[in-house]
Amino acid sequence: MREQYRSESFSEDDLAADPMQQFARWFRQIAAGGMLHEPNAMVVSTATPDGVPSSRTVLLKMYDEHGFVFFTNYESRKGRELAANPRVSLLFPWHPLARQVIVTGSASRVGREETAAYFRTRPHGSQLGAWASDQSSVIGSREELVRRYEELSARYPEGEQIPAPPHWGGFRVVPAAIEFWQGHENRLHDRLRYVREDANGDGGDGGAGGGAAWRVERLCP
Repeated sequence: MREQYRSESFSEDDLAADPMQQFARWFRQIAAGGMLHEPNAMVVSTATPDGVPSSRTVLLKMYDEHGFVFFTNYESRKGRELAANPRVSLLFPWHPLARQVIVTGSASRVGREETAAYFRTRPHGSQLGAWASDQSSVIGSREELVRRYEELSARYPEGEQIPAPPHWGGFRVVPAAIEFWQGHENRLHDRLRYVREDANGDGGDGGAGGGAAWRVERLCP
């Protein structure tokens, strides 16, 4: 199967001064257009120290000049892999606009206060689910998972404050590179990539903005 992309032009002259501003510009467009149910859905790819990869879809919960934030169980597969190897990739597949954003960088845990503040904004059922599920671990049956949830629901009825699990929290991904991909017909796509110019190139020093220097590269499609 093949589709001819018909989309708007995208050139170096269209780019914002830094990649987080450019991401905000595209994100607002896709969110306002209503073409995607969850425009903040992204594919998070991690790897073990010896290079075994894994990917899954996660919801982006915040972005700013310091990077991209998502929340998860720290004992899940991605949590354990990021603890051992903080290198990470994010992919935003915005197919209705023939666009993708690809982020590579380094992840670190956010502070507990930030985690607790976000946890309080989650729906009651999602808070219970964070406690009920030992994410990525083997479980005997769905009934066992539902039973855990129901026990927690009885302990913490609607309106009762639920503490954030100690094994659950946020990761902030500080980008080392962000590629903006705009599809065009005849496979003549535009691929413009911001690359952070620092000593180690892994995005580990400081935030994505706040004076970080970036160069822009055009990649062949």
